[in-house]
Amino acid sequence: MMQQYLRIKAQHADALVLYRMGDFYELFYDDARRAHRLLDITLTTRGQSAGEPVVMAGVPVHALESYLARLIKLGEAVAIAEQVGDVATAKGPVERKVVRVVTPGTVTDTELLADRADTLLLAVHRVRATWGLAWLGLSSGRLGLSECSDDELPGWLARLAPAEILHDGTAPAWPGVAAARTSRPAWQFESALGLKKLCAQLQVQSLAGFNAQDLPAAHAAAAALLSFAEHTQGRALDHVRTLQVQRATDLVDLPPATLRNLEIVQTLRGEDAPTLLSLLDTCRTGMGSRTLRQWLTQPLRERRTATERLDAIGALHAAGFAPLREALAGVSDVERITARIALRSVRPRELTGLRDTLAALPALRAAAPQGTPLLDALHGALTPDAGIAELLQALAAEPAVLLRDGGVIAEGVDAELDELRAIGANCDAFLLELEARERARTGIANLRVMFNKVHGFYIEVTASNVGKVPADYQRRQTMKNAERYITPELKAFEDKALSAQERSLAREKWLYENLVDALQAFLAELGALARALASLDALGCLAERAATLRWCRPEFVPYPCLQIEDGRHPVVEARLAETGGGAFIANHCRLDAKTRMLVITGPNMGGKSTYMRQVALIVLLAAVGSCVPASACRLGPIDAIHTRIGAADDLANAQSTFMLEMTEAAAIVHAATEHSLVLMDEIGRGTSTFDGLALAGAIASHLHDRNKAFTLFATHYFELTAFPEKHAGAMNVHVSAAEAAGAGGDGIVFLHQIEPGPASRSYGVQVARLAGMPAPLIRQARAALEALEASSSAQQAQVDLFAAPPAAPAGEPSALDQAIEALDPDTLSPRDALDALYRLKKLKKES
Repeated sequence: MMQQYLRIKAQHADALVLYRMGDFYELFYDDARRAHRLLDITLTTRGQSAGEPVVMAGVPVHALESYLARLIKLGEAVAIAEQVGDVATAKGPVERKVVRVVTPGTVTDTELLADRADTLLLAVHRVRATWGLAWLGLSSGRLGLSECSDDELPGWLARLAPAEILHDGTAPAWPGVAAARTSRPAWQFESALGLKKLCAQLQVQSLAGFNAQDLPAAHAAAAALLSFAEHTQGRALDHVRTLQVQRATDLVDLPPATLRNLEIVQTLRGEDAPTLLSLLDTCRTGMGSRTLRQWLTQPLRERRTATERLDAIGALHAAGFAPLREALAGVSDVERITARIALRSVRPRELTGLRDTLAALPALRAAAPQGTPLLDALHGALTPDAGIAELLQALAAEPAVLLRDGGVIAEGVDAELDELRAIGANCDAFLLELEARERARTGIANLRVMFNKVHGFYIEVTASNVGKVPADYQRRQTMKNAERYITPELKAFEDKALSAQERSLAREKWLYENLVDALQAFLAELGALARALASLDALGCLAERAATLRWCRPEFVPYPCLQIEDGRHPVVEARLAETGGGAFIANHCRLDAKTRMLVITGPNMGGKSTYMRQVALIVLLAAVGSCVPASACRLGPIDAIHTRIGAADDLANAQSTFMLEMTEAAAIVHAATEHSLVLMDEIGRGTSTFDGLALAGAIASHLHDRNKAFTLFATHYFELTAFPEKHAGAMNVHVSAAEAAGAGGDGIVFLHQIEPGPASRSYGVQVARLAGMPAPLIRQARAALEALEASSSAQQAQVDLFAAPPAAPAGEPSALDQAIEALDPDTLSPRDALDALYRLKKLKKES
């Protein structure tokens, strides 16, 4: 047995091997010690192998899913070795085989998956300066490819949020990425192999139809991805028949800092609510929720898709979305059921759920409005082949949870199965009749004919009546107060009944497997149906949210424009409504070709950060194709949303608060374009006043003069309110507040209204008083503030914070010169040369 185990372990050296032994899955040696630490299960020894005690730990078969969930959450890979041989006929150890390998990115079991989020497996591979990415949701069948630069990679990792990352062993550690990392042999990342595997997977001759022919780095990543996924499942991935190719230039860029600061899918504390997604997600199915999450984290720059979704939402409003959402409430997760059919791991009750969904489709089609291109296309996918429903009629109305329990195939489907079941059904009548006959024959009034799984059928006689037992009774078992016997007649019946039960279960298993095999022909149709249901659910959700929360449809224009009338922060407004905190104060935001920057001043807690975040969320929602929390909204092209908000450090990576602030700000000034939205909140506050003020002024100038991005620049440096005097594209606004009577004259009322012009003061002392600072401390601070203000007003000299940067010292090479010097034309491919030319042109423009 240990030889068999060691052969299996050698093939799965990187995984914990759960080796089936009767009612337990056992782990041995180092696997057992590791499981003992991770799961706190008992460690023991048994016998010897090669002269050493065999170290063991085990988990019960019935509790496998709970232990698997814990191991997967800890990032472990688990190989499950089942008994595949016949226990009754085996000579020596029963044959065992690894039937599946479960890793964090290849989970397909319903119990191990989050209902409303996709579990993605991502492979990454670097070819020169380009990262190739290939990702797969095994439970959804979604396959994607992309390529990106070093700077863009963190954004992709944050956007995809994979559960597991495959790499060739040379990939660096990425701060803030919580995915499990799995190293694969470098030879598996081969571009030509990846292209071949992708064509075979998608059953095409070329990837040109997917616009994916010229992505060699992504092809290399896909080679490792598909090989790993097939290895873990032990079979081909027949449900993966579509490919999504995404390029960085296709999406609105949402860097990791933006996803975090805007709390789109997680709060700053890492919780799932309250976030924009938790507010929006009233989807009726897990499919719809996963689709909505994808739309939010991967919004498109082009407006055609967003316009189609808005048209569909308008049609849902006009026709009434309630019937559609009510019909969707009874729909099963067709997407995941389809994947489990393809992997041949689908359970009987999942198939009956699919059957019920197909039966509900006529009502769903009647409830789904038409009249827009998107709704018409989705409506067309709601009529799958009738053969699917016909096949599923073979299932019982209420099948057992597990196939091994029987009762899965309906009566009348198979004559042989019905005959075998009839033998078992007549069993009780025969036993009652035999018991009555034997009582009459022996005169033992309390004689009983019984059955258990260990000893089969038997006649039980109490000890006081053993003397009355006939000669043809054969003792089977002696109990404390009774004896158990078998007779030739009962033995013959036992052989027939037990054989019928075993043959019945085997016949059911065969029929069920044939049913699953027959369903393979309909995987493409089921996949299209799943995508249509998911999109309808997400659109119905957005329609309901727009109606309930009083949102308006945004207008898209081709010129630079960001005009929001009575904009509101959707999450804050909802929280105020829940807690009875009063009405949210709406505000305008007007930026265009002439006014590209707002310098925002005002007191702490006045609402500057809320105002900036609500503008960004409105822009994001519009890009998704959702209505927005405003009375009117007009938007021009947007290619990215960049944010630098809040104070935090990253001590694990040796970055102080200020260093992290400058790193994020540097990323923004390098990446932002004239079509970007930039939020800068209190930049420069992490260092000394003069350093911070100088940096804040320089960053504001760079964003205004060079990036020309739409910028909301919140600051407490009142010196920066002079910025618009020398920069025509900037203007001052402030969050209003009013002083109120209070102890020591330090009362304040926040009005949360954005008004033109700079703020008159910061109100820091008043905010400190609201926070509960002691009265003597507040008096001391006020006296010191008055003295500092008097001293400051006596200063006559004024430094020009916004002067153009001085020329570089003579002889010092410029950035353009350095870039040219670093080029080696003899080693550049044609594509690398073209990329280098664009970089040089950009540097020339900046200089």
